[in-house]
Amino acid sequence: MKIWSTIAVLASSWLIFGVISSKPINAISVVGQNATSFPTPSSLKKITVSNAEFGLKRVDAKGNVTIFQTTTVPLQEGNVYGWRMKLKNYQGEVKWREVLRLPKPPQTWGTDNGENFSISADGTTSITRRTQPATDGVIENFWTIAPGDPLGKYKIEVYIDDRLINTFEFEVIPVKRI
Repeated sequence: MKIWSTIAVLASSWLIFGVISSKPINAISVVGQNATSFPTPSSLKKITVSNAEFGLKRVDAKGNVTIFQTTTVPLQEGNVYGWRMKLKNYQGEVKWREVLRLPKPPQTWGTDNGENFSISADGTTSITRRTQPATDGVIENFWTIAPGDPLGKYKIEVYIDDRLINTFEFEVIPVKRI
């Protein structure tokens, strides 16, 4: 009698807690029903840079932007420098991070549009994070020379999904007086 009562108690508790089911569970159908579709992160896409340029930004009378490629940037207020990259066969939004290293802290740091921007404790490095559409596969970022920017060697590293994509090294030099 004790055996039958033990079996009855165990069977009822298994039914209550779902150990025994009235029909067999098909693990594949349960997984399929509960599967959630997640977007594929761009880190799984192979990102290839087909063209990268760094230099001074020039805007013509029609508003067309070109980059005068150089590794020296004259320390003249208002000069705009930066980078542009064309990603091969890439469409959609790109999440990138730019690390800008200066030889010493500038008098001020700032951005135009309040983007995700931070500065290192020693004031020599900024990190800008942005998500932007890669229109025709192109991403870019520019900086403007401001009073108090230091002379010397600078470095920009561009990352996409925490992968280093390109590095630009250049020097901010004094303006030549004639």
